[in-house]
Amino acid sequence: MLNIIGGVCLLLWGLGTVRKGVTRAFGSNLHTIISRSTSNRVYAFLTGIGVTTLLQSSTATALIISSFCGHGLMTVTAGVAVMLGADLGTTLVAQILSFDFSWLAPFFLFSGYFIYRLFKNKNRMQHVGRLFIGLGLMLLALAFIKLSAEPLKTSETLALVLHSLGNEPILAVLCAALLTWVMHSSLATILLFVTLASSGVLDVNIALIMVLGANLGGAIAPIVTTMREGRAASRVPVANMVMRFISVLLVFPFIGVAHELIAYFGDTPERMIVNFHTAFNIGVVVLFLPVSHIVARRVETWMPDQIDHDDPSVPKYLDEKHLETPSIALSDAMRETLRMAEMLETMLDDLILALRQNNEKLLNTVIERDDVLDGLYKAIKYYMAKIMHESLDEEDAQQYIQILAFATNLEGCGDTVVKSMADMAEKKIRKKSSFSHDGWAEIKNIHKHVLDTLRLSQNVLLSGDRQLARRLVESKDTIREYERKTSESHLNRIRDGVPETIATSSIHLDIIRDYRRINSLLATVAYPILEDAGDLMTRRLKPIKK
Repeated sequence: MLNIIGGVCLLLWGLGTVRKGVTRAFGSNLHTIISRSTSNRVYAFLTGIGVTTLLQSSTATALIISSFCGHGLMTVTAGVAVMLGADLGTTLVAQILSFDFSWLAPFFLFSGYFIYRLFKNKNRMQHVGRLFIGLGLMLLALAFIKLSAEPLKTSETLALVLHSLGNEPILAVLCAALLTWVMHSSLATILLFVTLASSGVLDVNIALIMVLGANLGGAIAPIVTTMREGRAASRVPVANMVMRFISVLLVFPFIGVAHELIAYFGDTPERMIVNFHTAFNIGVVVLFLPVSHIVARRVETWMPDQIDHDDPSVPKYLDEKHLETPSIALSDAMRETLRMAEMLETMLDDLILALRQNNEKLLNTVIERDDVLDGLYKAIKYYMAKIMHESLDEEDAQQYIQILAFATNLEGCGDTVVKSMADMAEKKIRKKSSFSHDGWAEIKNIHKHVLDTLRLSQNVLLSGDRQLARRLVESKDTIREYERKTSESHLNRIRDGVPETIATSSIHLDIIRDYRRINSLLATVAYPILEDAGDLMTRRLKPIKK
């Protein structure tokens, strides 16, 4: 029994290695394929089959779908269709692995290790090697389980336990469901049943009943995992559980008839088990794919949208499940960083309104929002620290640096708003002073210029466009010249004795200076792009002639 448990652990490890190799080598492609499978139910269903055949895990596919539905990128109807395909996809993998391919294990292990070592610093091929190693481990584990199960044929204790399960079919279903949930893989459970049945340890009748339990248990893990992500993310896993539960109730009373029908397509224990598993999932598809929109509407009625009262400093897009696929994780970090930029824009708009109206309450709101900005920055920083650096190719590594640098500069802009500009606004409110007409016009103009720079910097981060990057850097010269002209105008108004200008002189100049500082921080996102394009000078000072 210990050997079998060890073999199951090796099987799960190999399965996880295959899944990790596929997600890291082709993860962004798989996510793109799934995200585009919303045009019709048939295409979504076929997408689920294809993706899950590669991932070898309907649970992994369910979590991807749940993430898309949670972010509003996929309808529940399309998600249900993909999930039906995903469950059928695992049966195709089980069909293949139920044959004795143990003789291929050394080939997969050798070739996988050779590819992994040869292309260790080549992102995609390295993970293809990992995939091969995982396949080799799975085949090795199945052979080891089968060998270890041979002595159990003569075990009186095990025979008694299995006989009792045969007399209590509901208990057999529940035990199989629990085992599948613990293993987090219906594929691994089915392969275990196949191996034990082919060794004569597990009776075929009991195995067929437990296959129903495995199909139920495979739907539990995604529900438990997505519970904390809100109702929108949990709808597809719940719909999958409802469809499986109804199907098990329909098939359970006719398990004897099913046994006789399945025997026509192969009477060996392993063929009967995997064929029944496939037939059950085909039946679920035939029953529910035509009415998937009805199932989706029903689940949406049971699980309506919740009003979002969450803390705004809690990140919305940083999905821990995407860390194994760096390109997707970087996209999440990008979205959260752009959310920081939106928060900074709101802070700047509220600040200028507080300056205009001498509104102390609004100024306090600006200060509170800086705490939110800091919270988002910390979350992004810690999330990006978890991304596997060795899995990043050159392009992803460059994007990693740009996102982190931009988030850092946004946090610095927030500090400038709160620690300097808010202090100036508080001083103006306390003194109940006002800017002159021309002075206020200058502040409004530079405010508009900085907001334009903020929006342009986001476009540069997203697109990496060279021309936009040039415009962003040129904005520094524009605002530097504008600062010089406004300082001259300000001094002229002081010379002319304008009372408002005299009263707010230091506040006016400090605010203009802070806007320029924010503008400079935002413009730095353009430098890596221009440096790669060869558009930057190595130094600004002219060399001294000797």
